[in-house]
Amino acid sequence: MIKRIFWAGDSTVKDNFIDTYPRTGIAQGLRWYLKPDVTIINHAENAKSTKNFIKEGRLETIRLEIRDRDFFFIEFGHNDWNDDPMRHTLPFEDYKSNLSQMVNVALEKGAYPVLITPLYCRFLDENGVLKHKVHFNYPDAMIELSQEMQIPCIDLCEHSRQLLLHTDLSISKNWYMNLKPGQYAAYPDGLADNAHLQYNGAIAFADILAKGLKGLGLIYADLVL
Repeated sequence: MIKRIFWAGDSTVKDNFIDTYPRTGIAQGLRWYLKPDVTIINHAENAKSTKNFIKEGRLETIRLEIRDRDFFFIEFGHNDWNDDPMRHTLPFEDYKSNLSQMVNVALEKGAYPVLITPLYCRFLDENGVLKHKVHFNYPDAMIELSQEMQIPCIDLCEHSRQLLLHTDLSISKNWYMNLKPGQYAAYPDGLADNAHLQYNGAIAFADILAKGLKGLGLIYADLVL
């Protein structure tokens, strides 16, 4: 029997194709760690916060498709702090309530929700030191909700931050979309993007998720090779 993972999230999770190569979503990286009988149904999309993901009917689409014993991975936080009123939420107010709405969709359908804090952005200060708390209080709010609702949560934000702190900058630079002019057809002018991942970064950070699922044990561990 195929095990299905539905995934709600933003551009860091979204599947990418040749038109955005070498950008790679973390869901694409995680597929390498999953057993052959596990499939990801990826609903993540660019520029999505908890707010516009719900308002655009994307959660409703998942509600109509998800069923008993499916898994529902929920990752947001990159766009909820954006000033755009269509995306912006307050971490301990509507961000939390939007996440709880997503969790309840899973619970009402007999599915298993897993909250995932946002991937850490490789933002450096003027001294080349990784900035602190780049996602403000959104990861804290998600963790608080997971404790209140007794829902599993993988703290990708903190674990990816720790991995960045313990990895040479010259290596981690190439995990993200830092590209030279002319290096890739989709980015003729090059790119300096420390939020989105290349393939090696997606694999490195998906390893955190795989270990997190193993750490949850039981049905979650059984998803992973």
